[in-house]
This record gives sequence, structure tokens and C-alpha cells, in this order.
Amino acid sequence: MLYREALNKAIDECMAEDESVIILGEDVGRYGGSYRVSEGLFSKYGEKRVIDTPIAELSIVGNSVGMAIAGLRPIAEIMTENFSLLAMDPVINHAAKLRYMSGGKITMPLVVRMPGGVSRQLAAQHSESYENLFTSTPGLIVLSASNATYAYHALKWAIKSNDPVIFLEHELLYPMEMEFKEIENFDPFKAEVVKEGKDLTIITYLKMRYDVLEAEKELSKAGIDAEIIDLNSLRPLDIETIAKSIKKTKKCVIVEEDHKTGGMGAEVVSQIMENCFYDLDAPVLRIAGEDVPIPYNRKLELSTIPTPDKIVSKILDWKAQNGI
Repeated sequence: MLYREALNKAIDECMAEDESVIILGEDVGRYGGSYRVSEGLFSKYGEKRVIDTPIAELSIVGNSVGMAIAGLRPIAEIMTENFSLLAMDPVINHAAKLRYMSGGKITMPLVVRMPGGVSRQLAAQHSESYENLFTSTPGLIVLSASNATYAYHALKWAIKSNDPVIFLEHELLYPMEMEFKEIENFDPFKAEVVKEGKDLTIITYLKMRYDVLEAEKELSKAGIDAEIIDLNSLRPLDIETIAKSIKKTKKCVIVEEDHKTGGMGAEVVSQIMENCFYDLDAPVLRIAGEDVPIPYNRKLELSTIPTPDKIVSKILDWKAQNGI
């Protein structure tokens, strides 16, 4: 199943089951979505439930907050994470806080979906990763879907939740064909051990999952048996799965596409140091994006983010420097 088809399937099934589920955003209706996630939904559910909006992210999320308060279950689609900055007031001051501030009298069954990360030459205003902005906000649940199975089950869970969920996707994943399977007793907050290993724990999420898997092939040739963990949930963080792996491997690397300073990896390292310090044989290695706006030029663009060859070389250098 294609990644975008898994997302479409989740939305379609929820809309069929519950008339209060609606989707709104730029081009989600007649056009079928910028990334074809909402393809076919307009003809099935009509313009009152699949709503094409103006290019106005503040309005999209602000109206969605009002809809959620009134009893609907809106799915707000933002075309790219960069554009979510225009909607941060309703996300942070309203969606994240109203249930708490009302003493639980107001529920907030709202999902805000958006892709982020570096695609191909979309330049700095369309290529950012802002997960750190959302994970630092109490009241929000932040999920990151890197594969079709998790995307389907996690999005269905999010739509049915009575709390606000930021649902992060990646622009380069939409056309990818992936394994899909049904899961009983699905837990959206559980990290996935993508590959078991005994020598090294590599923690990642979103598209970097696939770069790490490519890098692992070369690491294996170098005699390194890496365990790979996909976080899935960024807030809350499944520190138990991480700690269990580090207890076994004694070494940890974090790979993220976000800028290094203040990125998601910083929070992961902090929790690792609080929970796993005495299990580590070396400092945690962070492999992340450079602290620069994303360039347009393709060669420069690739130079600012982790790639499989960079991941391999940085891990080998780190091992040599630490004598491990």
C-alpha cells in the first residue's frame, strides 16, 4: 500500500463510521489534496464534510477549534509544516489549553495533519521540521508516521481521540509503497523496534527511518549489529523501549532531519541521560540537520541533512574516537 493510501483509508473509514468527522484545508476537496491523501473523499461525502478552504492557515485551524468545541471531529490539513506557523495561536493557545482551562468540560477532538522535512528543492520556506515547537507544548499529542501501517492505525486513533493531535508526515513518503498490516490492540505511543541488534541503538523517526536502514547495510559490513528504533510518538516519548535497548547495546545514536540546535534529538538525549546514564559506554551521538535554512540547490540541500553515507561515516568516526 502507498503511504498516502494508508492515510486516505484511515480518513475514509472514520468518515464512513462517524458523520461528525470532517476534513478541511487547501485543495482537499475537488482537487483531492496536494499529496492526494484526500483523493475520492469529496465525491463520497460532499462539500459540507470535505471542505476546500482559502489559503489561510489561521482560519483553517481556528475554525477547526470551534468545530471541535461544537461537537465535530475536524481533520485540519496544513500543506506544509512551514505554513503551520500562521496557525500557532489557535494550536497553542486554544487547542492545547482549552480542555485543561475548562476543567474538562470542553473536549478537543482535533487532528492537525501536516508534512514536513526536506523534499526536493522546495527551498527554505517549504522544507522545515518544526516538531520541537509542538512537542514543547503541554496539551498536545504529537505523532510522526513513517510507514503505512502506523500511519493508518495512528491516524484512526487520533481522529477518535478527544484530545488535540498533531500528526506529522513527510513529503517524500507519500508515493512510497510500503508493507501494510492490520494490528489488534494498537498503541500509538509505542516505539517500533524496526531491527534488533546487539552492538548499537539507533533512534530515528519519519523519513530518516529509511536512511538509517540504508546506512545499516554498510554498518553491518563493518561488523556493527545495529538495533533501529522508530519513535512513532514524539510526545509522549516511549522512553521504556529506548532504555531497554540501550541497556542491551550500551551505545546510542540519534538520527534526525531537524536542525541540531534545539531539535527533537536534544529532548531524546536529555531523557536518555536521566534514565540510562549508567548503561552507556560512550556519549550519545547526534546526527542531525545543519543549523542553516534549507538551500534550494540540490547539492547544497543534501549537504544540510543526514544521508546514508553521512550516517555511516559519522558513526564509524564516533566509534573510533571513543574506542568502542
